[in-house]
Amino acid sequence: MKLQSQLNAAFTALLLVIMTTAGYIIYSLILDLLIQDEKRQLAETGELLVSFLNEQYNNDVNNYQNINDFLQEQDLQLFLYDRNLDTVLFSTMNISVVNEFFQQNNFANNDEFLWQYGSDRFVTSRIIFSPEQTGLELILLTPMHDLQVVQQNFFVRLLLVFLVGAVAAVILSYFMTNKLVTPLSQLKTELKKVENRQFDRMSRVKATGEIKEVEQSVYEMAQTLEQYMKSQQTFFQNASHELKTPLMTIQGYAEGIRDGIFDEKDTEKGLEVMVTEVNRLKGIINEMILLAKLDTDPAEYSPFPLEADQFIHQVVDRAHPIVNEEGIELNHQVENGVILFADEEKLLRALLNIVFNGIRHSKSTVNIQVYTKDHKVMIDVEDDGSGITEEDAEHIFHRFVKGKDGETGLGLAIARAIIEQAGGNISVSNSEIGGAKFTIQLPKYQSTNHNRQKPKQLPK
Repeated sequence: MKLQSQLNAAFTALLLVIMTTAGYIIYSLILDLLIQDEKRQLAETGELLVSFLNEQYNNDVNNYQNINDFLQEQDLQLFLYDRNLDTVLFSTMNISVVNEFFQQNNFANNDEFLWQYGSDRFVTSRIIFSPEQTGLELILLTPMHDLQVVQQNFFVRLLLVFLVGAVAAVILSYFMTNKLVTPLSQLKTELKKVENRQFDRMSRVKATGEIKEVEQSVYEMAQTLEQYMKSQQTFFQNASHELKTPLMTIQGYAEGIRDGIFDEKDTEKGLEVMVTEVNRLKGIINEMILLAKLDTDPAEYSPFPLEADQFIHQVVDRAHPIVNEEGIELNHQVENGVILFADEEKLLRALLNIVFNGIRHSKSTVNIQVYTKDHKVMIDVEDDGSGITEEDAEHIFHRFVKGKDGETGLGLAIARAIIEQAGGNISVSNSEIGGAKFTIQLPKYQSTNHNRQKPKQLPK
């Protein structure tokens, strides 16, 4: 069963339950209200009669024998009852009916207002003549059947109103559920496009409330998935290119040496080139394996508190040989007391990749600065090279994206993966000293009283 049919069925069932319950309660209340209203009307009618008779006969008890003719003229069902004698003095009904009433009901009980006559019941109202010492009461009756007819007529009309309201509610429910389900059906169609990778054919679905939030999430998921698939496609294309180039070089020299087309000098040169290309292949493969581990195995990352000052000294010491070789000035400034919480080996590799990238592209200076800002540990690495374009900045952290003088195109991708695994992020912009500026944000280390770790002492 479709969702819209299920919603309509559930709403209709709920409506029937509510209407049935309400109808039963109203049906019961109607009869009670009719009985109370009938008692009130009988009391008003009786009081008028008693008041008239008291005035007409001047409260003369002997004259009450003369009221029979007057009461007989009234189109009412009534008794003139003498409480003192416990007898019916007069009734507008025949003697057999009076006797039946007298046998089945207790006329002396003032609390009983519903009397029985055969299988029928009557609503009664009692009005006492004044003075009360006379013991005379006028008892008026109305058959319950008359009230039940009114009750049934009222309920039939109420039922018609309920039916009209129910039909209107069901129709309204159909349109409302249709409005609710239609975006879901459209969303299902869009998800099929995602399944079939038809990202360019996707369109936005008009919706409101939680469905709009789901639609937004699906659309963002599709965009992310499209970008991921494109990046994977680009990755495989670049990876195949990066691996194919050294393999073709190795193959060319190997075939030349095998066929003897090289002399001794060229053969030696070819072997050196082959060894170089093999080492290059090993470096690419190792970095690809590292990236795969960073993406798939969080257990490979073991964070520990580190003193930032000693950690940066390690970076500077590792970069010292290449700095001297390139004739570059490497400056560093670390705020006192800063503690990093990261995997030492991996963060060291990430920062060295960024520093080496800055050294390759700088003219004379590379600066490293560590400080805290907004409860974050900030690490800036900037150079005075030619800077970076906006287009390159969007893709510089992608795999196998190499800038000028780049090596494998994996160094910055590895750095980003390590930094994100540490709960941080990295961005690039143009530096005030002319080159590129890489900014790393890491969470500030928060030690707890119950689990306090001392910063790891790094070798100086």
